[in-house]
Formats: sequence, structure tokens, C-alpha cells
Amino acid sequence: MSSAATPNAAPAAAADAASATAAEPQWKPADYRSRIKPIWCPGCGNYGFLTALMRSLAEQGIDPKDLAIISGIGCSSRLPGFVRSYAFHGVHGRALPVALGVKLGNPRLKVIVVGGDGDGLSIGAGHFPHVTRRNIDLTYFLLDNRIYGLTKGQTSPTTPEGGWTKTAPLGVLESPMNPVGLAIAYGATFVARCYTAKLKEMQDLITQAMEHKGFSVLQVMTRCVTFGKSCGFDQIDNVLDPIPADHDLHDARAAFTLVDEREKLYTGVFYRGERPEFVESLRSIGAAHGRDLDGSAPKIDVERVIKRFS
Repeated sequence: MSSAATPNAAPAAAADAASATAAEPQWKPADYRSRIKPIWCPGCGNYGFLTALMRSLAEQGIDPKDLAIISGIGCSSRLPGFVRSYAFHGVHGRALPVALGVKLGNPRLKVIVVGGDGDGLSIGAGHFPHVTRRNIDLTYFLLDNRIYGLTKGQTSPTTPEGGWTKTAPLGVLESPMNPVGLAIAYGATFVARCYTAKLKEMQDLITQAMEHKGFSVLQVMTRCVTFGKSCGFDQIDNVLDPIPADHDLHDARAAFTLVDEREKLYTGVFYRGERPEFVESLRSIGAAHGRDLDGSAPKIDVERVIKRFS
């Protein structure tokens, strides 16, 4: 019987090997590393986010040529340079409108936006509600370290009340802004929060945010080890708590109840909703007027336009 079974062994082994090869993921996290090495301070939470992002990209099987990362100014906004993809490191507070333009220009791209609490909620705060209400298919990672780190430790919009900073040496007087509450109020269709020290949960939420169709916001709590010593991160493990399992993700009122909790800082998905996506709505309008926005739009002579207005 052994001699009869022998001829079948080689084909079976070959089939198993082929199956194993086919099952291997096309992309690995290392495939998304650029030639530029991160230059954040040792111990910065942004390293954890970058690791989780690359793992998520590999998990989703996103080709680097189909990815664009847009940022503004700040420590977290350096991230596009560290990832192998299309990238735009813009000016302070203007990441969202630039990303909107990129998505409109090439809807096939997966476009993600990276910015900090200062970049997105201070000088860039005026863009946040308008990109949100359009529900364009962008993923916004707001890396919140509660301080201006790149400019050496000034009060940011999310610095806790009473915290010490270089611009508030006697303690911050203002109440901090809440990115999650703002995103829900403005109408984002996916809103979540994570902490960089919890890598697996962060990776899962990154994936969920990117796979959502519409404008998604993930607040990423990330510790600044150099300038954020009075920003409450030394006590964060005492207040972090996962969102209750029975929370209704489609209930915005229930989400606000969790956001307003003073004794706990919840992590997970607060809200998930559905509204028409902006690019798809534009396509519908174009189709109704006999125009394919992807193919039949008139070609623009860019050189002629530049000469006209220069």
C-alpha cells in the first residue's frame, strides 16, 4: 500500500505548498516603510501609531500606489514622510481641505489625513465642520497629545484645565475641546477613540475607520514624553475604559452620554452612521446630466491656465 500511495505524495505536497503561497498576504508592514526614518522623541506614542497603521495597511492589502497621506504641521504631521505612498506635507491647519481636493481629483485613491490637536482644532478648526458635513470618503487620524510639541510645549486646544504649559505657567484656565464630541456633533459617520499604548485595539480601529464609507474620525491619544508631563497621561490608565458592549453605535445621543462621562475616558467606536457620500453624490449629478466625472470630463490645458493667471 505504501508504494501505491507514493505517487500521490508529490502532487499533494505541491498542492499544499501552492495553497500556502496563495494564502500569504500580498503586502507586509515593512513594505510601507519609506527610506526616511522617523525622528520623533524616543518614547513618543506616534511610533506606536505608525506601527499600527502599517500593520493595518498590510491587513487591508492596500497597494502603496493607491494610497495618499495628507498632513498639516506638527510632530504627528511628519508621518507622511515615513510611509511609502503618495504624500503631501502641507501647511498648518490645511490638511483637510487639501485631502478633500485629492479625493475629488482621484476618487480611486484611499486618502487618509494625519494631524495633531493643535493643527486640527486650532488654526484648522474652521475646516473640520465643513469637511465633516460633506461626508467625503476620508479617514482623519487626529493624534492628540494635548500639547504643542513641535513648538516646545505651549497650551493646545485639548490641554487639560489646570495643566502646566510654557504659555500657562500657573495652570491652563480654559476647558479643553473634545474631538470626539465635535466630530459627532458635526455629523461624522464614523467616530472612535484609541490610545497608542494599546496597539492591537488601535490597529483594529484604524482598519474599521479606513474601511468605513464616508468621513471617519479616529482620535488617537498619544503621549508627549518631552513636553506633556502635566497633560494627564500619567493618570490615563486609571480612567481608560472600553465602550460598554451594549452601546448602540447608531445612537448619537447615547454616544454623547459616553463623551460627557467625567470619570472615564472611553475607547472604541462611539458612533457609526450612514449618509450619502460626497463623491458618489457628485457622480450621480454628473450622470443625470450625461457626464461621467471619471472619464468624459473635458481635458484642461494646465499650462494655458497657469500662463493666464501668472
